[in-house]
Amino acid sequence: MKAHELLDPDFKSFLTPGAEAWTLETLPAIRARVHATFKSREQARGESLWIKSHDGEDLRLCLYRPAAAAADGNFAVILYIHGGGFVLGCPEMADDYLAELAEKLQAIIVAVDYRLAPEHPFPIPLEDCYTALGWVFAHRQTLNIDADKVIVMGHSAGAGLAAALAIVARDRGEYSIASQVLVYPMLDHRSGSAASPQQNSTTGVIGWPAQANQFCWECLRADQALDDLQIGWFSPALQDDLRDLPPTFLAVGALDLFLEEDVAFALRLSRAGVAVELHVYPGAPHMFDQCPGSVSDQSAQDIVRSLRRSIASALTAEG
Repeated sequence: MKAHELLDPDFKSFLTPGAEAWTLETLPAIRARVHATFKSREQARGESLWIKSHDGEDLRLCLYRPAAAAADGNFAVILYIHGGGFVLGCPEMADDYLAELAEKLQAIIVAVDYRLAPEHPFPIPLEDCYTALGWVFAHRQTLNIDADKVIVMGHSAGAGLAAALAIVARDRGEYSIASQVLVYPMLDHRSGSAASPQQNSTTGVIGWPAQANQFCWECLRADQALDDLQIGWFSPALQDDLRDLPPTFLAVGALDLFLEEDVAFALRLSRAGVAVELHVYPGAPHMFDQCPGSVSDQSAQDIVRSLRRSIASALTAEG
């Protein structure tokens, strides 16, 4: 069957044609169009604060606290990393979602407004996320954060950065991450190119296309040679050693360009002795959860259930 025949009817809006090619010339207009759909910082429910990143530049974080966060207690914290192909986006793109998730879980969420490629190529976005992780641990007492309940989470490119962040945290040995929640993560710089180890005629046809994916990876890499990069930090799918990474939740649509790389990553995590929960949603393209429907509802429930289990597991481990 062809991708269009496999598409869940709830996602028919993804069939709308006319998306332009992603290039350095079209990127400003794409950014402007997409960012116009987000809340302004003044309208957002998150609390903005500024810290210094690893290179001394300003880095914005957005805090989402449940109403009970003013009381004494030890809160789980989710370090959230937004999507946007490494080249666009900000925490406000998920503002309502993050505010409601913080309340639902009674957890504190810290969203990172990392600097974007191509103006800020690898490793700057990743180092911004690592700086934010360090800030969380440095402020665990003032925020009433339980250091044993720090979770990293992201969507798409943000999930790719979350996966890379977990690898960096393991390699550097400074901070311990309780679990990672990766929602259709962008993990393999080869996807959408002839160099991809998997070719699937039903993925990447609807939704996020190969051309845009390759453009975004090129923006992140800039003029750096792959041999000069710490490849697993750049493209987590190519990380050789996945041992000792945190328990992982991974979800992806069956029609997503990232299906093959995500399932392969989950299997490799499992073989490395990492606890893995993997969900593949039928008939779902990339970013399917932006469209209401039964599959999106199921995905939202699965994410919340996994997060609650991770928080409860940390509590059990403390006991």
